Amino acid sequence: MADAHPFAGDPVFDLHVGGKMEVRSTVALAGADDLSLAYTPGVARVCEAIAADPSMTQHYTWVPNTVAVVSDGTAVLGLGDIGPAAAMPVMEGKAVLFKQFGGVDAVPICLATTDVEEIIETVVRLAPSFGGINLEDISAPRCFEIEDRLKALLDIPVFHDDQHGTAVVALAALKNALTLTGRSPESTRVVISGAGAAGVAIAKILLEAGITDLAVTDRKGIVHSGRSDLTPVKRELAEMTADKTGRTGTLAEALDGADVYLGVSGGTVPEEDVARMAADAIIFAMANPMPEVHPEVAHRHARVVATGRSDFPNQINNVLAFPGIFRGAFDAHATSITEGMKLAAAEAIAALVGDALSEDYVIPSPFDPRVGPAVSAAVAEAARRDGVARR
Repeated sequence: MADAHPFAGDPVFDLHVGGKMEVRSTVALAGADDLSLAYTPGVARVCEAIAADPSMTQHYTWVPNTVAVVSDGTAVLGLGDIGPAAAMPVMEGKAVLFKQFGGVDAVPICLATTDVEEIIETVVRLAPSFGGINLEDISAPRCFEIEDRLKALLDIPVFHDDQHGTAVVALAALKNALTLTGRSPESTRVVISGAGAAGVAIAKILLEAGITDLAVTDRKGIVHSGRSDLTPVKRELAEMTADKTGRTGTLAEALDGADVYLGVSGGTVPEEDVARMAADAIIFAMANPMPEVHPEVAHRHARVVATGRSDFPNQINNVLAFPGIFRGAFDAHATSITEGMKLAAAEAIAALVGDALSEDYVIPSPFDPRVGPAVSAAVAEAARRDGVARR
């Protein structure tokens, strides 16, 4: 009998014994005839067909339904740079979510390098085995370059979920919150705290969705071009956001009169700053496990409150987006994931709330069985509309 594991009796560790996933065969191997079809000699015929026409991979392998979940372990959950070995339980979990909510097979791959060039080269070399690449828990600003360059090098979807999954779900919830509070995107003033991967992606998708008055803050205040400490990513962000309205100053000053606060930064926003927001404010405090504004505090000053946690209403959870986005991209055999596909995903998620819209229900539950099919259908349609579909 195997020895008990070191944390036996702890339900979290008990669940993780042996990992959370396995590989199963989809064909029977009951005898020699089965073996000759699934492996040699029969498999050689399939290999020859693919060698003559590589597109046959789409019909005769698992590649078009399989995504690589790739991490270097530098930005895992709220734990930070814990390395590739410690990142594996998260990547396994991500793979399980892909299967459960999108019917997509996923393989966790944790890389023993943090070098941008090595990560890119490794993923490119692995790419023939996968229909898509999901980058996960790679720290900013490296994640931006890695994603951009892989998108340019590969003809399969490349998606950094920490950026775009968060952005899609946040936009979906915000669409409904704006409807509930009688606001239009063009007249809404938004503040995002956090200029990392999620903050940048949220800013970009909100601009695509029609928000025009937007400020992003980091530890030194509003990101604007008058600052001398900006990275190239933050300089581009400044030009798209605060520079348009001339906003400068601290987070507290940005919140004065703001309609919406979106937190993807960690830390705590003082209640006196939250109190300066506009009437019927919207607060999405998404840091985990401790929201930037605790819901009890947020509800004293806002009409709609959301977090990243499952024990409060309105959970901003990436699982609402990424399984359906890849499912739709795979169904359309898309070469990439476009802004239009992400906007379509957000619209599909938001629409599921329908007439049940209320302060405590601006986003559907991750366990709503309608989510995956609705997102995948909308994404596949958008892929065809955007000209990136191959079927």
